[in-house]
Amino acid sequence: MSGISKDLANRIAHFARFPQTGVSLRQMVEFGQNPSQGTLLRAAQFLHDELPIRLAHRVVELDSLPDNLNQMPSVLRVKRMYIDSFNELINFPRVSDRIKSAVKAATVQGMMERRHLPSNHPNPACSDMQRSTSAHWIPSIQHRRLLSSSYHYEVKPTELPVEVSEYNRSFVKALERIKRRHDPVVTTLAHGVVEYKQLLNTDRIDNHVQHFLDRFYLSRIGIRMLIGQQIELNQQRRHSDYVGVICTHTRVADVVQEAIDNARFICGDYYMLMNVPEIELHCPKDLAFMYMPSHLHHMIFELLKNSLRAVVELYGDESENYPTIKVVVAEGNEDITIKVSDEGGGIPRSAIEEVWTYMYTTAQTPMLDPEFDKSDFKAPLAGFGYGLPLSRLYARYFGGDLKLISMEGYGTDAYLHLSRLSNNEEPLA
Repeated sequence: MSGISKDLANRIAHFARFPQTGVSLRQMVEFGQNPSQGTLLRAAQFLHDELPIRLAHRVVELDSLPDNLNQMPSVLRVKRMYIDSFNELINFPRVSDRIKSAVKAATVQGMMERRHLPSNHPNPACSDMQRSTSAHWIPSIQHRRLLSSSYHYEVKPTELPVEVSEYNRSFVKALERIKRRHDPVVTTLAHGVVEYKQLLNTDRIDNHVQHFLDRFYLSRIGIRMLIGQQIELNQQRRHSDYVGVICTHTRVADVVQEAIDNARFICGDYYMLMNVPEIELHCPKDLAFMYMPSHLHHMIFELLKNSLRAVVELYGDESENYPTIKVVVAEGNEDITIKVSDEGGGIPRSAIEEVWTYMYTTAQTPMLDPEFDKSDFKAPLAGFGYGLPLSRLYARYFGGDLKLISMEGYGTDAYLHLSRLSNNEEPLA
């Protein structure tokens, strides 16, 4: 591992041998309701242990990419970000013995007294992603239980030393620096893939690179989720339907309608249309469940952008009678399923798998602006080839999925499955 000291390289390799510990959406919500400073400190200790492990896994994988992909300038920049964040976390001060003793005395110990948190279920996405890490370190089960229990421990709202809240504030500032540092990761790594394709003089990436990008971006979603939740909980802001960044009562109709309005505006602006295709929404008005509204908006927005583009380019930008795009929401016992149907000509059966490939697009790819990724969800109408693959990862992160069924010569139906049970652990690899 070039460019860093031998000691730091050894520490990264050491942390990468530990398995990662998954946390479910429901566990984060149950834990985060009215947390005390002591409980937040417990969560900080969990992140202080867990985040270096996750970062180290990604550094080792970035360093070992084949065919000179690991030497692309943009890939090296991403690796540097992860190394810097790893180094910052392992050098962040540990909790003092005095604080440990005070928090331990206030920790809920008895099973009768402790608030029960729901258990996790394996994420269906894990069947597609081999968990190779557990084979590298034998006591993996014990380690996972130890780490997850440290996140779940509840601390009574008793009087604690002022150092507890000071430590929490200091740790949150470190997390905010790390989050800002990693803002441009998606765009920078996309640059690296472009550099790699130019080096090989190809317009496709192979399955090895595709699976790496899936693992990497899923890991990024998880890291940002944990960091964002910890930062928001420490703000002590009270929102009626929110626990941290998670909405316990996400109103599906409202989020989907906002995505519809935004997608139609973007489409009209991009093609300079006076008559933008209509989008018809069929959704129970009172349907709500526990989810991340920003994730849901992103996925629906991406699907609608694709449908709008397909319809406009099939019928022409001067048409006065576009077929209506339909969005149908169905409520099941396990899933909430959202179907987006268009009559945009469909996709050839031979090309269905290619739409999940990163950097695959039928549109002209615009230049990647370094400032583009200040938010993962800010994107032009088309051209990057990241919309569908990333949307599927966001769905799978919480135990859902995204599938396409297309009729070439007619149109495409996209099925977005969202787990309403919220008890799937993160798909870590």
